[in-house]
Amino acid sequence: MKLNCDLGESFGIWQLGQDDKLMPHIDMANIACGFHAGDPDVINKTLLLAKKYQTEVGAHPSYPDKVGFGRRSIKCSSSEIITLMHYQIAALDGMAKVHDIDISYVKPHGALYNDMMSNDVVMESVFQAISQYHRPLKLMLLATGDVEQHKIKAQNYGIELIFEAFADRRYTEQGTLLSRQHPQAMLTKQETIGQVARLINQGSILCQSGKAIRLHADCVCVHGDNDQAIDIIKELKSLCLN
Repeated sequence: MKLNCDLGESFGIWQLGQDDKLMPHIDMANIACGFHAGDPDVINKTLLLAKKYQTEVGAHPSYPDKVGFGRRSIKCSSSEIITLMHYQIAALDGMAKVHDIDISYVKPHGALYNDMMSNDVVMESVFQAISQYHRPLKLMLLATGDVEQHKIKAQNYGIELIFEAFADRRYTEQGTLLSRQHPQAMLTKQETIGQVARLINQGSILCQSGKAIRLHADCVCVHGDNDQAIDIIKELKSLCLN
C-alpha cells in the first residue's frame, strides 16, 4: 500500500504544510499546479525535494480558486475543465522535465475532485482531459463501491486508474467520505492507524455506522500539516512496509 500526500501548497511568503519533513516518508507527491496553491518557485522546490527522495510525482490541478484554496465548486463547461487541466498538468510536466522527472499521474484537488466523484459530466470531462494529453498519465480517484464501473469507463478512454482511500477521514456506508462539516468527519490518531491497518490486512474499513465495508485501494492519502501528523505518517509507513 503506497502513501500519497498533497504537497507544494505554499504560495509566496505564505507557508502551508511541512513538505521537507513529509517527503522522506511518502511514496507519491501530488504537487499543486498554481491554480489553488503553489507558485513557480514552490513548484520547483517541491520537485527537487521529490527527486531527492525518489518520490513518484503527480499533478494536482484544481479549479482557478486561490482565495478559496480550490475548495469551492466553479461552474465550468466541459471544454473549460479539459483546458484548465491541460494547462496545469503541462506546467508541472514542463518544470519536472527540467529536472529529468516524469510525472506519472493526475489527482484533481478539492472541489474539482469532489465534483468528479459526484457529477457524471465533470467526471467525463476529467477522463477526456487525461485521455487527450500527449502522453499516457494515470488518474487517481476515490475508491468507492463503484470501482468496477469506473474501471469500465477508464478502459473506454484508454487510461489507467489509481484508487485511493483516506487515512484520516470517516466514511459513509456508501463508501464516500463523510462531509468535513460533520463533527465526526476526522479520525483521531489511533482511529487513523486502525483504519489503515484494517484496510491493509482485511481490505475493508469501518464506516460511520460501525458497518464494515470493502474498499479496493491502491494507495492511502495522508495529510501532514503538523508534527503529530508527521508521527502518524511514520507509523503508517511502517504498517505499509510490513
